[in-house]
Amino acid sequence: MAKEKTVTIKDFEGIESLNDLWAQTVDVWQYGFMGIDIGKMLSAIAIFAAFLFVRGLFSKYVLTRLHHFTDKTKTRIDDKVIDALIPPIKFIPIILGVFFAFQYSGLDEKMGVFFDNLMRSLITFTIFWALHRAITPVSHGMNKLEKLLSRALVDWLFKVVRILVLFLGGAIILEIWGIKVAPLLAGLGLFGAAVALGAQDLFKNLIGGITILAEKRFHPGEWILVDGVVEGTVEEIGFRSTKIRRFDKAPVHVPNAQLSDAAVTNFTRMTHRRIYWMIGVEYRTTVDQLKIIRDEITKVLYDDDRFDTSDKVVTFVRVDSFGASSIDIMVYCFTKTTVWGEYLEIKEDLAMKVKEIVENKAETGFAFPSQSIYIESLPEDVPEIFIPPAQA
Repeated sequence: MAKEKTVTIKDFEGIESLNDLWAQTVDVWQYGFMGIDIGKMLSAIAIFAAFLFVRGLFSKYVLTRLHHFTDKTKTRIDDKVIDALIPPIKFIPIILGVFFAFQYSGLDEKMGVFFDNLMRSLITFTIFWALHRAITPVSHGMNKLEKLLSRALVDWLFKVVRILVLFLGGAIILEIWGIKVAPLLAGLGLFGAAVALGAQDLFKNLIGGITILAEKRFHPGEWILVDGVVEGTVEEIGFRSTKIRRFDKAPVHVPNAQLSDAAVTNFTRMTHRRIYWMIGVEYRTTVDQLKIIRDEITKVLYDDDRFDTSDKVVTFVRVDSFGASSIDIMVYCFTKTTVWGEYLEIKEDLAMKVKEIVENKAETGFAFPSQSIYIESLPEDVPEIFIPPAQA
């Protein structure tokens, strides 16, 4: 009887290839990406996703509780500050997720240095982001500072503070990554000196803007007139120019240097509006009729509460002069309102009452420009002027 042959695993050559494949699979699993175990990488992704979920719960419950707490206070500044800080606060769980995910993944020394710089940069970014967003609501709460300065100047100061916050945050992040800021600033200083020679107008306008705000010549929302330049409502006082909206709704950007040197009339700060008329009546008007006109117009001004007849202003109704074709009566008075529409309505009412006084009460008329030609003698040897007989 033939002896049976024993078959072993070593007899299969393909088994060694399968072992190599398994070894390669294990190696890829353990050192799949930059020497990081794929299993740990997936776990790190899961940790980060868990913190994103926590971020949603944090935003829903914690921030809502903060709003409820600030609603109980009398001031509205804390509500605006919380609203401004919500995006940076929501970013905190993301930083925590990145931190714990990288910690679990087990980085080597080189990657550890990169991760450390990344975390420092994220923390710095979040801190200065929160400061930058909180500056705006805090500036709106500076009521005492607005009394000392002006709203526009306060806005300017806080714009500079925001720029400084951005600069400091960027400088710190650059220092974290080993980029020296001091040599960079020195190089920018030399470049800035060269640019400054060609940017004299820019600095002149900047100083002009500071002068406008410091002297409080005008504020946004006020109606101004710059002779020969523009008339309209101030919308914005910028670093270089001021935006003025004309009454036809066209915007005009005027350099600040031009506004600081020119004569600016600020109509918004008027205490009253003036009516200054010369009323011409016919030369046939008698003295008694002139007195009636004068006294009746004066009575209208003093009886109407819309006119200011106090000692703060002057009120005149006088026969002023003998014009070329009229006797002129001056009406000089002030309205209490400075609103343009109300002023026009008062002016219209006064004009109608003056017409009634002249034509009905004084029974005379308004004069109009005319010329009279007087002929002393007719030339000789010319026909006589025919005068038709009066009809019955």
